Amino acid sequence: MAPVHPFSRVDRRHRLPSRPVSRRSVLGFVTAAGAAATLAACGGAEGSVSTDHVLSVSLNQTETHPSYLALTKFGELLENATNGRWGARVYANESLGAQQEVVQLVADGAVDMAVISSPQMENLSLRFRPLNLPGVFTDSDHQAAVLKDESIVGELFESLVDSKNLRVLGGFTQGSRHLYTNAPVSSPDDLVGKKIRVQESDVFIALMRAMKASPTPMAYGEVYTALQAGVLDGAENNEISYVTQRHYEVAKHFTLTNHLVGLDYVVAGENTLTKMSNEDREAFLSCFAKAQDYFVELWKTETEKAIDTMKEAGSTIHEIDPSVFGPAIDSVAEQFLSTLEDEELYTKVREHHSAKGDSK
Repeated sequence: MAPVHPFSRVDRRHRLPSRPVSRRSVLGFVTAAGAAATLAACGGAEGSVSTDHVLSVSLNQTETHPSYLALTKFGELLENATNGRWGARVYANESLGAQQEVVQLVADGAVDMAVISSPQMENLSLRFRPLNLPGVFTDSDHQAAVLKDESIVGELFESLVDSKNLRVLGGFTQGSRHLYTNAPVSSPDDLVGKKIRVQESDVFIALMRAMKASPTPMAYGEVYTALQAGVLDGAENNEISYVTQRHYEVAKHFTLTNHLVGLDYVVAGENTLTKMSNEDREAFLSCFAKAQDYFVELWKTETEKAIDTMKEAGSTIHEIDPSVFGPAIDSVAEQFLSTLEDEELYTKVREHHSAKGDSK
């Protein structure tokens, strides 16, 4: 696979970016200043502290999440591979700002890298939508393979460089998403009239409607109480979230619909890495690829642990034939493929899995 274009940066830990601030709103400038202050104040935080240049990485998850562990591993690998010339420090729990704010900070060079959810990427460019649609990926292994296939995603991942000063390095899975409800579900007919929590997303709303449920957008933190009170009949998410949020206490039936494999993107500011030497750039890309592989294994392990917890807690896991919800899932994807370019990308991704399967 051909390497992605070079990036490099000078160390910004002790100064604000020297770029003009006219590109930012007043709020954006204040946020950038706050982020820079946070970076300076956290000099002793976990991560590389003896390197010449330390990349700042923004994350909205906790320190126990696979994303944090994989990105911390990336920093360690990079420090070793460059003999201390480069490293990375991960700032968890949105300590550098919410994702919509951090995207601009990365573009402006105040933050070096960030993990960005698929809806946020769609806000930057609808060209990313085909990778975020139901049915495009069969599972997290398929997704991980596509994210490393430059013949499929290479041009797309470079598409924001000129317009947004952002480059997509790759991504981390959010896992296969399934339904969990307060009663068994074996077909779309079982969802008629059922209120299912979804994200505030046109795709998710359309998907639940196609599956015959009544989509109910709601803040994630309100789901447990809503399920407990009967305001909701169910929700949809991966096994890890189902367990960590203890939703198994109020929705005992977990149906393996696999209606969507979620995705977080890892982005970097193009101009923050332009001073890296060819040797260090190759190390950077190699270390990030290894971190992606490490994340995949972490995710699998945590998913297996979550399934064990579900069973121990008395949840019933329902396996169903993929064809039960398959037509509904495919119809939603077709609805949101608005251009020939979108259709070609969606088809390439799905055929990638078929080709791999045929070669086994």
